Amino acid sequence: MSNGPLTSGPLNAGPLDAGQLRRRLSEGEVTVGTFVGMSSATATEVCAAAGADWVLIDLEHGSGGEDAVRDGVVAAGSYGVPTIVRVESGDRIRIGRVLDQGAAGIMVPRLTTVDQAAESVRHMLYPPHGDRGVATYNRACRWGMDRRTLTEPGQETLGIIQIETLDALESVEDIAAQDGVDVVFVGPLDLSYALGVPLQLDSSVFQEALQRVVAAAQLHNKAAGILAVDGPGAAKYVRQGFRFVAIGSDSTIMAAAFRDAFEAARN
Repeated sequence: MSNGPLTSGPLNAGPLDAGQLRRRLSEGEVTVGTFVGMSSATATEVCAAAGADWVLIDLEHGSGGEDAVRDGVVAAGSYGVPTIVRVESGDRIRIGRVLDQGAAGIMVPRLTTVDQAAESVRHMLYPPHGDRGVATYNRACRWGMDRRTLTEPGQETLGIIQIETLDALESVEDIAAQDGVDVVFVGPLDLSYALGVPLQLDSSVFQEALQRVVAAAQLHNKAAGILAVDGPGAAKYVRQGFRFVAIGSDSTIMAAAFRDAFEAARN
């Protein structure tokens, strides 16, 4: 491997986020995005073009694999919109591969303990701060032309830990306190099932859980996140203190729009 300069050529263009989304949240901004699960770079581009602050490619429940990340980062990045990826698990190889493709952030689902959250964050960082595999021939290093990310001590990757189990909810304060955990994100459907009130998002027990997540995030100067069904629902969550809010997904929004249009035409 060459021992040439850390940088080469202009660095002000391209799909990489360079930690901007993480900084925006650390400064208290509210950001709104959407999940992308159709494994379509065009769908990702449409969401970015529509004004999303970020798009999240879903490898846990979405229909695509890592190819969706490879193409989606470029599609969203052409509009200056960063891409986050929800990985299938918190395994080191899963996190490292999508970061190499240029993901600005990682969402990790189904964690239950503080130790699991801390381990996932370690996988997002290069040694000596973590155990992410080191290579330069990837988008994250601009194919070897920008290796600053390998040596900078600061964290650029947005770390998002989902709160969707009872154990995670009981540990949310300690999870939010972890360095590198920037967002504690409620998976509303999973959490409603865990709380014994499936799909009852207006129930008092579910709403109390939301308040606990928001309070934990605010206590440690982190952002609380959640998935909303639509724009009005997202606005309600923002009023509750959530600052990282997803509105549906590419497929659910498209399906709802077509359903309403067909019904309107027939009636």
